[in-house]
Amino acid sequence: MRHNKKFNHLSRTASHRNAMLANMSVSLIKHKRITTTLAKAKALKKYVEPLITKCKTDTTTNRRVVFRYLQDKFAVTELFKEISQKVGDRPGGYTRIIKTGFRPSDGADMCFIELVDYDENMAKTQKKATRRSRRGGKKAADAAPAAEEAQAAEDVTEEVPVAEEAPTAEVPAAETDEDTTQPVE
Repeated sequence: MRHNKKFNHLSRTASHRNAMLANMSVSLIKHKRITTTLAKAKALKKYVEPLITKCKTDTTTNRRVVFRYLQDKFAVTELFKEISQKVGDRPGGYTRIIKTGFRPSDGADMCFIELVDYDENMAKTQKKATRRSRRGGKKAADAAPAAEEAQAAEDVTEEVPVAEEAPTAEVPAAETDEDTTQPVE
């Protein structure tokens, strides 16, 4: 019986599962976002979040513990220098899983997992997109403000006085024609 055995084995041996999660953790730390299946992302979240919590206190012991899991010097350095600064005040929940649909070949649930503090796209406010018909015409709701703007533009052009033009000096045409029409002997 499987009482209290809750983690997903992902159809792998223990050594294969640990190696895969370590590699995925290194990729997540380097790239800040990776695309994977939902089951692997959930397993990765349980694997990498305690490591990020360890990196908040920069001691030699914590560096050695994290290196024992990741086996990558660059990832450990990145984790303790850059990522620990961003997540220093966050009490937990360092990663986010966003579902992206199904994989066409086998129908697996796909998602991407990312570090929460590094997502610039989600942090910015989204602009409301204006919808237009396929033929390029404006809808009735969009036409009313456009008509008001056109009327305001006409009012502005009527009120602006036209400035007088200064006389320009003209070059006599006879002088320029004589220079260019003489035959060369």
